[in-house]
Amino acid sequence: MGAGHAHSPPADDAGHPGDFRTKLAIAFAITAGIVVAQAVGAWVTGSLALLTDTAHALTDASGLLVALIAGTLMLRPAASTRTWGYRRVEVIAALAQATLLLVVGAYAAVEGVRRLVAPPEVPAGELLVFGIIGLVANAVAIGVLASNRSANLNMRAAFLEVLNDALGSVGVIIAAIVIATTGYLQADAIAGLFIAALIVPRAVKLLRETSSVLMEFTPKGLDLDDVREHMLSVEHVREVHDLHASTVATGLPTLSAHVVVDDECFADGHAAEVLAHVKTCVAEHFDVAIHHSTIQIETPSISAAEPRSTKH
Repeated sequence: MGAGHAHSPPADDAGHPGDFRTKLAIAFAITAGIVVAQAVGAWVTGSLALLTDTAHALTDASGLLVALIAGTLMLRPAASTRTWGYRRVEVIAALAQATLLLVVGAYAAVEGVRRLVAPPEVPAGELLVFGIIGLVANAVAIGVLASNRSANLNMRAAFLEVLNDALGSVGVIIAAIVIATTGYLQADAIAGLFIAALIVPRAVKLLRETSSVLMEFTPKGLDLDDVREHMLSVEHVREVHDLHASTVATGLPTLSAHVVVDDECFADGHAAEVLAHVKTCVAEHFDVAIHHSTIQIETPSISAAEPRSTKH
């Protein structure tokens, strides 16, 4: 029996986590300042849009703090009791942020509908000032995070939160202008519903992606039937079973498989060649390059002795 564990190529190409803590800390400080400013503004104006945006900013600040903590833990080395280190913390952090965003979005939707029916008085001038403050601060935070927004799920969640909050500030500004020029008080509630509409779809998408990682579904973009077919095309390979693929963290897909070869391969040295070919196959042939693979090479008799229920 032969087993191979192909290690990742160097740093970024292998999906090793980057150090984005400084950027996350700056974005967190900015967003925490927005929370304070908008909370004051929501209290002064009584605006639903500003209150919703404040709750959204508070969620953002909490999410960024979680992202900062996750970014620190992700860099801790692996150990015998934690073979992947804390790499999956980024997925858990993104899941928590998506859940918080859904809660805020649901509240904004319910309160927005209520205020459409009975809109309260909202001072447009103050609302406009606080909306502009929020937009400017969020624009700075977006600039800080933009270049690394696709680095991993943790950074993506952080960027989406700040971007959504900036769009929410735009909604607050528009509502203030409409109220000031037309006196249409429902504009505040409509802006709150607009913010909810921005939050919920992105949160659901992020929730779906993080859940698929935690459920160890096949990495997106990888067809295991194609992988099996390509493995079977390798000379001397007779069967492939127990084929599994999952994602540990962003840029870190893994794969395991049992590969059945002819008995004589263990006598003439072909078993090692088959192992090398199969590992190269999964690392280079597909759009999703898998550099962490565990391949068990076995004879037909060994395969036949395994429980049938484990065959995939």
